[in-house]
Amino acid sequence: MKKELLAATALVSTLVGTSVAQAATASFSGSVKNGVAGSDTDGTADGTFAAVNKNNLSFSASETTDGGIKISTGFTVVNEGGTSNNSSGLTLTFTDGSALDLIAAGNAYKSKLASVPSAGGETGITGTTNNHAPTGLGFANASSSVGFEWHSAADALNVDGLTWGVSASSGDDTDGTGSSSTVESAYSIGVNYVTTAGDTSVTVGGGFVSADDSNSDSANSKGEETAVSMTAVTGDLTVGVGWASGSEIATHSSTTDNSEVDGAEVLTAGASYVSGDITFAVSYVDGDAKDIATLGSAGTNTDSYEKTAASVTYSVASGVSAVVGFANEERADESAATKDQGGTSWYVGATVSF
Repeated sequence: MKKELLAATALVSTLVGTSVAQAATASFSGSVKNGVAGSDTDGTADGTFAAVNKNNLSFSASETTDGGIKISTGFTVVNEGGTSNNSSGLTLTFTDGSALDLIAAGNAYKSKLASVPSAGGETGITGTTNNHAPTGLGFANASSSVGFEWHSAADALNVDGLTWGVSASSGDDTDGTGSSSTVESAYSIGVNYVTTAGDTSVTVGGGFVSADDSNSDSANSKGEETAVSMTAVTGDLTVGVGWASGSEIATHSSTTDNSEVDGAEVLTAGASYVSGDITFAVSYVDGDAKDIATLGSAGTNTDSYEKTAASVTYSVASGVSAVVGFANEERADESAATKDQGGTSWYVGATVSF
């Protein structure tokens, strides 16, 4: 009996030891937000406020081969308080600094955009699915999960500060009809360039995406967009501006809400200033587009969206910040103002990150 127990113990020890030795290096990160948010629309309803409790938790794992190639992946468990199981694909980082994303890779143009500053805080007023005016630079960022994105190493093509990337993906290659819409194929190119001008660091990024729609009834592609953005950093001050234009098939959980979106344009601008433990930020978004829920037709009336926001963030301790935010929004659907979806909103709260 003792021999059997010793043999079993040795077997378990061997398996556990092998598992530990072969395990990739894992880490986790996340945040917890707690605060109070309120809003007062331009409609007839009274203003409201409520508690905000949002949390995020993500895991990542990576390991390096004997040849020096780093292999990494990860998944999100909780996203903004909601249960998630969003797994990322595989990323291979090569010894020269270039990288290859495989599966759920995304589009190169969006990853190469310069990050325009935006105000913080959980501010905002909910709009409807009928308004398809873009609210950000990546509004037509359509791709299939079966694809890749390649990122160049730094100082690509012997140009200091230049990086670029290319991506492609393939989805449903069987044409559908009706109101359904999925990506049949997509490709994208993005470029990012960093330079200095005196005491100022300037970053310019952008590119384009073209994604075909699997629905033979639709007139637009799934996504066609060109976007560019620029930021300038001088000491503690960062300013930025971005612009994007294109068309898309906007999709929703209910396919009957899917819409052709034409002539979409959006402008984003922002600035942030750091003074000790305090960060001041302001941002502005202005977007408009023409839409129609009948696939194969062109929209005639304009949806619009405009938001001005500001925030003050105070670093209380390492990983702990307090924020006060304020925003004003205006929306119009089919050229008619929707007052119940516009107005002011505010937020007071704290974020603990780990």
